[in-house]
Amino acid sequence: MNPNRQFWKGKKVFLTGHTGFKGSWLSLWLQDMGAEVTGYSLAPPTNPSLFETADLTSGMRSIEADIRDLPRMTTAVAEAEPDVVLHLAAQPLVRYSYDNPIETYETNVMGTANLLEAVRRSGSARSVVCITTDKCYENREWDWGYRENEAMGGHDPYSSSKGCAELLISAYRRSYFGPESLTSLASARAGNVIGGGDWAGDRLIPDIMRAMMNNEPVVIRNPNSIRPWQHVIEPLCGYLILAERLFTQDANDTSPDSAPTSTDMAQGWNFGPKDDDAKPVGWIVDRVTKAWGAGARWELDGGDHPHEAQYLKLDISKAANRLGYSPRLDLATALEWTTLWYKSFQEGADMKSLSKDQISEFEKMGNTK
Repeated sequence: MNPNRQFWKGKKVFLTGHTGFKGSWLSLWLQDMGAEVTGYSLAPPTNPSLFETADLTSGMRSIEADIRDLPRMTTAVAEAEPDVVLHLAAQPLVRYSYDNPIETYETNVMGTANLLEAVRRSGSARSVVCITTDKCYENREWDWGYRENEAMGGHDPYSSSKGCAELLISAYRRSYFGPESLTSLASARAGNVIGGGDWAGDRLIPDIMRAMMNNEPVVIRNPNSIRPWQHVIEPLCGYLILAERLFTQDANDTSPDSAPTSTDMAQGWNFGPKDDDAKPVGWIVDRVTKAWGAGARWELDGGDHPHEAQYLKLDISKAANRLGYSPRLDLATALEWTTLWYKSFQEGADMKSLSKDQISEFEKMGNTK
């Protein structure tokens, strides 16, 4: 139910995208568990950023570089000699990808290729988890969740690039990281994550929070679009558990000294919320504006916008059955935690401490279950 703190203590972890939203939360969690983290990423993509707000650079080695730079990536991985690699660096925005398709493909496809090639040349890593997205699937607007064996695809350049990355990961796994290899490689696909410290443009929660902090109405494009919402800590928990299992190659053994016995865990994995938490955008914004109070409100943006999927949901049965993964924050609670984070930020609170407290509370909930 929770990452094994004994496993992570002293582990050398190479983390790409550590300055981003999810990467910052993951950096904080790894540091708190005693891992020796080397981060590789561009400068924080927003101002403010969780990475700087929580002073994460003080607890890790932070390399500011581009994943499209293969020589630099190769050197960085070789110097870090990681036990575990977690690949989060990406161009993560759908609408941005329409305006910048080449950058999106270069980053999400060739950036992933560069990371895996650097890992192959280094040879030190036993566990590699590459994070893609639920949008990697060919979306047919089904009412049921996509399973890991569904076809890859994508209408927009972002989604397509992540589908391409999944095919690339599969090829590297079959060609270089098979049963005879020390390295086990898996991919993780998660849905729309929310939580404190996300300041990216053109994302629902940051857009809502910026508007409310400025006492402006929240402008919403597609209130009827349904997404698998979950708090950012939820999939990160799944990534960490998956990395442990890859390292030991035993779904029931997370002891640090276990040797790999098979490549059974080296697959694609879905991490998402329970079915009840796949909600329309309008439901989300109603809840958040009500929780914020102070006259917060929203209105519809009637302009023309590029295509975005209307319905998307993941089937997480495999992760539940084989990894023991179980979402523990219902969507209402996730929104409460998120709103509290931004209100506390606005009031000048210690955001590193508050973020660690939320991780700790999440772990306590897992121990109770």
